[in-house]
Amino acid sequence: MESKNEFSQRRQRMVEEQIAARGIRNERVLTAMLKVPRHLFVPEGFVHQAYEDHPLPIGQGQTISQPYIVAVMTEALQVGRQHRVLEIGTGSGYQTALLAELAGMVYTVEIIEELSIRARQILNRLDYRNIRFKIGDGNEGWKEFAPYDRIIVTAAAESIPYALVEQLKEQGRLVAPVGPSGAQSLIFGVKHGQRLVQRSLMSVVFVPLVRGKPSVDS
Repeated sequence: MESKNEFSQRRQRMVEEQIAARGIRNERVLTAMLKVPRHLFVPEGFVHQAYEDHPLPIGQGQTISQPYIVAVMTEALQVGRQHRVLEIGTGSGYQTALLAELAGMVYTVEIIEELSIRARQILNRLDYRNIRFKIGDGNEGWKEFAPYDRIIVTAAAESIPYALVEQLKEQGRLVAPVGPSGAQSLIFGVKHGQRLVQRSLMSVVFVPLVRGKPSVDS
C-alpha cells in the first residue's frame, strides 16, 4: 500500500496535469480536489488507479467518474459556501465530498442502498458534518429541503426530471448528463421562472439514472 505522502503527490499530479492543464481555473475547486483523498472512494483492487484519468467501477454496475469530468461539473455549478446543494447519485461519495468542501449543506440521494451506506461510512470517517443522505429515487429529488441553490446529477436521464427543475431556486444552477447511451451531453442549466435555460458543455458517457425503490431519509 502506498503511503499517505505518495497519495498526496499523485493527487497533486492529477490536479496539475489532468485538471488545471485542461482549463479548470476555479481555485476553490482545485483546492478541494487537492484535499479529498480519492483513493478512499474506490474499491480496494482499484486503489492504484484512483488518480488516473478515467472512470472506475465501484460495484452494483456503477462508476466513479473521471477526475476531469468531476472537475468540469463542479466548476460549472459555481458552488459558494452559502449554497445548499442537491446531489442526485451519491455513488462512491467522492463528488459528495467535493461538494461538502465547497457548500454550506449537501443533500445527496442514492437509489442503491449498499452504495449509500458505504459512501456514508467513508464520509463520516473523513468527518464531513454538512451532508444529509437519502436512499431513494433521484428522479424525485428531495422535496423536503427544497428549493436548492445548486443541483448536480451524476447519472444520465433521457431528459432532466421535472421534479429537479421544480426544486431548483430561481437563478439556480443545474448540471446533468442527458441522453441515451452513446449520445449523451453534459447539460448546464439556469432556472428562469418555471423554465431551465440550457446549453450543452460537452459529450459524455455516464451510467443511466435508475428509477424505482422506496425512499429512506437520514
